[in-house]
Amino acid sequence: MAGTIATDEITPAPLYNHNGHKITKGIHPDGESGRIGVHPLHFLKICFRSSSTASKYVNFLWPFVPAAIAVRYARPDAYLWIFAVNYIAMIPSANLIGFAGQELARKLPKVFGVLLETFLGSIVEIVLFMVLLHDNGPDNRFIPVIQAAILGSILANLLLCLGACFFVGGLRRDTQRFEPAISEVGCGLLLIAGFGLTIPCAFSISIGTAINDALLRSLILKISRATAVVLLAAFLIYVWFQMRTHHGFLHAVLEQDEEKDEDRHIDLAKNKLTLTECIVALVIALACVSLHAIFLVREIDSIVDNNHVSELFMGLILVPLVEKLAEHLTAVDEAWDNQINFALAHVLGATIQTALLNSSLVVIVGWGLDKDMNLNFHLFEIILLILAILVVGNFLRDGESNYLEGALCVLVYLIIAVTTFYYPNESETTASGESNEQLNVYGIARGLVAHASR
Repeated sequence: MAGTIATDEITPAPLYNHNGHKITKGIHPDGESGRIGVHPLHFLKICFRSSSTASKYVNFLWPFVPAAIAVRYARPDAYLWIFAVNYIAMIPSANLIGFAGQELARKLPKVFGVLLETFLGSIVEIVLFMVLLHDNGPDNRFIPVIQAAILGSILANLLLCLGACFFVGGLRRDTQRFEPAISEVGCGLLLIAGFGLTIPCAFSISIGTAINDALLRSLILKISRATAVVLLAAFLIYVWFQMRTHHGFLHAVLEQDEEKDEDRHIDLAKNKLTLTECIVALVIALACVSLHAIFLVREIDSIVDNNHVSELFMGLILVPLVEKLAEHLTAVDEAWDNQINFALAHVLGATIQTALLNSSLVVIVGWGLDKDMNLNFHLFEIILLILAILVVGNFLRDGESNYLEGALCVLVYLIIAVTTFYYPNESETTASGESNEQLNVYGIARGLVAHASR
């Protein structure tokens, strides 16, 4: 009898997921592929199918990837063609990073998977920032582009992507309700990030001509580096908050949201990438993104100088659009499927990562490379950032969204895009109007304090 009991104890029943695949230890059932290693045909089919119809159509742009490399070496003088083709080629490469990250996230616990997927979605942004920083010369030509790209990424997430999520989700239902805790934490961190990113600009304008330019630049650089360290610490606390102390609550919210997925039965039935295939896809996509980023960045000067494209439009609109497209498609698809909490987690998570991690990372790396990378944004950019945070915060306050709120966010983004297109470069501006900047900053500060006290 003892032997029978021992036999019963050592022969547990095998566990299988919804597709009949045996579950591998450490892999979430939803992400179990039932295969191991790399199967080239399956790999190509699954990657081409991607996560949604929109992402699948993006994969038709893959022929631009070899074309972009060929144009770069065959016609090195055709700067406009090099920029345009590499810009397009960046889209399917970034899309593959987003899809591989999503497949990898399915194999992991919910909260950690969302955080990892958000981080991988921002890899394109980090690569572009590092290439711009590396190629920045003694004249600091690319510093304004990096600064604009940081804020442009935040604006694209808050206004364009979140607006598209609200609009698309509102087309199939009157309202979508989301968990207030997710939006409250996100909005609180964004206000803190906005405060941190505003301080160097406010300091620069308030000091004005009281000290010489060399000393002012030195002080702003020190303040920016200290601010970057503080923002990085805030990001680490945010990750700890989500991964440890409040993991159970966030996991329950996402699990409940997943049950509301109207296409869940279709997603569960789809073939999945293996863990090895996820890593292979990420390596291929990162190699392509890095190559296109290098080719793209080296043509920015020619595009700005010869085609009269505003540096602010380049950094605030063009660069964020290409680096964030795949991430935006994922969030919009989730909103369409009634997974609004997942969409909010991706949008706000990506925004927080840009504001707290990526901005501080580029300053700290620039510090190590002896580059004068700082957070002294233009007043115009700071005004856009603060107003965007306040607008989105008001829309998130009631815990509901509809297509009207989404349409308004997208329209605000279009207004910003048109304005930045006509914004003059620094070389074209004069000192006129600078005397009123200090008064403007004080006015903005008073308005923000009044709004926060309500």
